[in-house]
Amino acid sequence: MRVSEPAELGTTISELSHVVRAYRGMRGVDVIHDHTLAGPLYPYRPPSVPVVTTIHGRLTPPAMDVYRAIGRNTSIIAISRNQFSRAAGVPVSRVIHHGLDLSTVPAGAGRGGYVCFVGRMSPDKGVMEAIAIARKAGFPLRIAAKMRAPDELRYFREVVEPALGPDEEFLGEIGDPEKYELMGGAFAFLNAIQWPEPFGLVMIEALATGTPVVGTPVGAAPEVVDHGTTGYLAPVHELAALLPRVASLNRTDCRASVEERFSSDRMVADHLALYAQILAQRLPSGGQGRGALHENQVQDPQTRGA
Repeated sequence: MRVSEPAELGTTISELSHVVRAYRGMRGVDVIHDHTLAGPLYPYRPPSVPVVTTIHGRLTPPAMDVYRAIGRNTSIIAISRNQFSRAAGVPVSRVIHHGLDLSTVPAGAGRGGYVCFVGRMSPDKGVMEAIAIARKAGFPLRIAAKMRAPDELRYFREVVEPALGPDEEFLGEIGDPEKYELMGGAFAFLNAIQWPEPFGLVMIEALATGTPVVGTPVGAAPEVVDHGTTGYLAPVHELAALLPRVASLNRTDCRASVEERFSSDRMVADHLALYAQILAQRLPSGGQGRGALHENQVQDPQTRGA
């Protein structure tokens, strides 16, 4: 076994090297769920073992070309209905929302007297919008953000840091315990994203702590946030006026929505149901690029036949 080189993570050579070694070790398995892009295209897969992959990132035109090719002999999972709607020509077999282990996330009382933002230090994530919304609504804002890549550091230094005022506190990057404490103490979680995010795990993390989400209705946000029950979704210019209305929402409903729809148990069950279906329908040749959905066939991800 060779230890990965941190400096090479995310590069093509690093991923290909991992794929070659991983598939070489795949013996005696029923299904391979491969979360790389290169693996499903690797020609030396174990014979007759079906492969599944999940679309995790942005569906750019080049990515669409890759997934269309992958779909010829691999079952593809989308992580939201919104993502599926953007996957023209990609044979998606199932829509499965992410899940969260709630045993690791304590519920909070939301009595910290602030709103919070957690995400990457990127314009797409809406940190500047969060600052403007909180400031206009008169709420202190606490910001925690991943900030390691050069573009993230540059965006913070050149754009975000000069905009911070006395009511905005930048906490840097924090671990899960600190993150859940921050979210749980917040009056509301601001998620004014500026791109069609395919899911948004941070939203279900906030809801799991009991904190309502206030954000923009783009990407998969409407699949996660129940407007008027677990938060509010609206264009950016309307969010400051909606923020005080969070006081009327029940924090118990926020956590219950994750327990019912976004638990890790539900996510695991959905994956197992897909694996069982693939094995039951497997062709003698080992091909499994069948059963793709059409957009008008997409059901709720919690429905086993979705």
